[in-house]
Amino acid sequence: MKPSRSFIYTSIGLLFAICLSMPAQSQLLKKLKDKANSVVDKTVGTGSSAAKEASAEVKTLKDTVLPKVSIEAYQNYDFVPGDKIVFEDNFVEDEEGEFPIHWNLISGQATLNKIVERKALLLSTGWTRVSPAIKIPTYLTDTFTIEFDNYCQSGYGPELFFFNSDDDSKGNDMEIAKIMFCEGNNWTGIFAKAKTQFNGFSAQYPVAIQGVNYYNKWHHIAITYKNKRLKVYVDQYRVLSMPDFGVSPKSIAFKADGIPNGPIIIANLRIANGGGMKMQEKKFMDTKIVTHGINFDIDKATIKPESMGTLNMIVEVLKNNPDIKFDIQGHTDNTGNAAHNLTLSQQRADAVKDALVGLGVDAARLTTIGKGDASPIADNATPEGKANNRRVEFVTIKD
Repeated sequence: MKPSRSFIYTSIGLLFAICLSMPAQSQLLKKLKDKANSVVDKTVGTGSSAAKEASAEVKTLKDTVLPKVSIEAYQNYDFVPGDKIVFEDNFVEDEEGEFPIHWNLISGQATLNKIVERKALLLSTGWTRVSPAIKIPTYLTDTFTIEFDNYCQSGYGPELFFFNSDDDSKGNDMEIAKIMFCEGNNWTGIFAKAKTQFNGFSAQYPVAIQGVNYYNKWHHIAITYKNKRLKVYVDQYRVLSMPDFGVSPKSIAFKADGIPNGPIIIANLRIANGGGMKMQEKKFMDTKIVTHGINFDIDKATIKPESMGTLNMIVEVLKNNPDIKFDIQGHTDNTGNAAHNLTLSQQRADAVKDALVGLGVDAARLTTIGKGDASPIADNATPEGKANNRRVEFVTIKD
C-alpha cells in the first residue's frame, strides 16, 4: 500500500524535529530538507502509477552494470577489519522477494532484490528497522569493526543504531548512539552522536563522492571502534574520526526512512571483533598472520578494493622486517567441491602475491600455496563460521 502524503511528511517532520533540537547540527539537516521534499513529491501519486514506477526502477537497477572500482584507488586505505567474525551475510542462501533468513525484521517492510549485480536488502517503508540475527544479545566487544555496502538512489541514507543489548533493539527509543549517513543535493556526509552528548560530530564527504557523485553507485562503509574511539570510512576515504563516541555498544540495528521507489539499500554486512591487526610499527615475532581483510569476488580470485588496508599492512610488516619471508596460504570454506576449492584457493594466493609485488615487495620473499577447505578454523555449518574459514594466512618461512 502506498504511504499517504501526510504520513511521509509526518515522518520527515519528526526526523527534522529531533535533529534540529541539536543546535550544532541544524544547518546540516536544513540542507537536506529540499532533497527530502523532492523525494516526497516524486513518491506521492496514484497508487498504481507509483507502484509501476517503483517496479520499473528496481528492474532497471537489476540490469545496470557499473564500472569496477580499481584497487589502485584505495592505495592509501588503512582500514583493517577485526580478526574474529561474529556475523557476515551476502544473502547467498536467500531468495529474491523474501526477507533474509539471518536477519530480524523489527518493524516496517524489507525485502531482498538484485540491485546492480548483487543481492541487497531494500528497506522500503517509513521507519523500517532490521538487525542481524545473532544468538548472543551482547556480541560487540570493546574493539570491533563493522562493514556494509550502501547503494544510494536519493533521499536519506541508512541509520546505524547502537544498543546495550540486542534485546533493546526491539524497543522504542532504546538506542544509546547512532550514525546517520546523510545524502542531499547540498550536503553529503555523516552525523554521529551518543545520547549522552549534547552535540554530535559531523563530517562532509570529499568532493569526489558528494551530492550527485554519490548517487546511483555502490559505496563501501567501514567502521572501527576501539575503547570509545570511532572512525568511519566511506569507500577509500576516512571521513570521520571521533576521539570519544561516549558509549560502549554491544549490538546494532539499521533504521531507515525508505519509500517504495526510494528504498534504503544495504548489502554485505560484516561484524568482527578485534581491533584490526595494526602491525606496521612492530617487530614481527609471530609464526604467521591470519587475515580476514583480503576479500574476493564470490567464487573468483579478483581482489576487492577494500582489501587494500590489509595489503598495506602486510607491505609495512615486510618493510620493517627485511629478513622475513612469507608463504601466502589461501583458504576457502566448504562451499562447492574440494577440488574446485583447492584450485580457487591457489588462484587467490597467487593474486595476493601479485598484488604485493605490485606494491613493491620483492617476489623472492613470497611463495604461495592453496589449502582449499582442508584446514577450517571454525564450523562451516554457520555463515560466520564459513566467513572465518575464508582467509589468507601469511606464514613465516624458516631458512
